[in-house]
Amino acid sequence: IILNQNEQKILESYLLTNISEKNLAIMISLYTGLRIGEVCALQWKDVDLDNHIINIRNSVVRVSSKESSYLILDEPKTLSSTRVIPIVPTLYQLLMQYKKDNDIFVISGTTEFMKPRTLEYHFKKTLKNCELKVVNYHALRHTFATNCIQMGVDVKSLSEILGHSNVSVTLNTYVHSSLEMKRQQLNKIDKNENGQINRHLP
Repeated sequence: IILNQNEQKILESYLLTNISEKNLAIMISLYTGLRIGEVCALQWKDVDLDNHIINIRNSVVRVSSKESSYLILDEPKTLSSTRVIPIVPTLYQLLMQYKKDNDIFVISGTTEFMKPRTLEYHFKKTLKNCELKVVNYHALRHTFATNCIQMGVDVKSLSEILGHSNVSVTLNTYVHSSLEMKRQQLNKIDKNENGQINRHLP
């Protein structure tokens, strides 16, 4: 499930009109494809505004013991999840507004990370405020990836940005969007001078 172009416009307009650190989190995921645990773990020391890059070094994860479970800040489990993501101009301008000390978490504005469940709840509340269909936070990652495919970003680069272990994961998850786009584009050339679709005999 993804947000279509119209839904994205409505969401972004709302976020920019009501910008806050929580809403900045949504913008970050929409423009980078970060997982919810990764955006919650992001500290200002990970955001290199001079070089326009975000370094993904940690994620907020839940660990369980015999008696309970709790959240910790942990390094990614795979090497591919530790990565560098370029910051696009729109996101750069927003990040510049909120820049704080290195040990501050980007989306909480404090020295403590925000719980993924809190961000998920805020996201769904935001969608309701926008009168949009309610999807889970992970839909932002799918929306970002689909946008990249449609804009012609090569799969190898996209795979690295998403932190996938190999290109096949990206292909299996998002290639359907690329094929649909190509089908629509090819249909455009299959028309006669009057704009009518040609009917070819077998």
